[in-house]
Amino acid sequence: MSIFFKSARQVGYVVRDIEKAMKHWSDVLGVGPWFYKEEVGTTEFRYYGKASQPPRLSIALANSGDLQIELIQQRDDAPSLYMDSLKQAGECAQHIAYWTLNEFDAFTARLLQHGYVEGHGGQMGTRGRFAYFVHPDLPSGMIEISEMKGGKGEYFDEIRKASEGWDGSAPIRQRS
Repeated sequence: MSIFFKSARQVGYVVRDIEKAMKHWSDVLGVGPWFYKEEVGTTEFRYYGKASQPPRLSIALANSGDLQIELIQQRDDAPSLYMDSLKQAGECAQHIAYWTLNEFDAFTARLLQHGYVEGHGGQMGTRGRFAYFVHPDLPSGMIEISEMKGGKGEYFDEIRKASEGWDGSAPIRQRS
């Protein structure tokens, strides 16, 4: 628990083969079901403060208890922290995320006041904003702030509920 941002709610992994990663997480680790979007509709994107072409992303989400696991595969070469992480560290746990309904600007301001820089950020469809922050003193400690507006909170709650008592059937649930 963070005294400033509440509980970390998500760990995000960058992967090169999202289908293979989902299969491993469900078959070997027993985490699922996975809610999979082959094409995520990023409507606004910034890379280090400048408007940028949104990366073409596939994302899969599942819960292990109250912690959400996110798998991210970037399918193009657009500049992003996902691509940077893959180039620097390979497939890895890339970020932890804190979720907020009303404190997005305050959480962002706190990070910026303490030397963090927004590496990338934006919005997906009508759902809330997101921003990933990096700090030179903690290069492996990427922080995401994710706003739970526009139905995102309800969608994430649906994912958590689906994991409760999941029996291993239908491990991948395609979303459009």
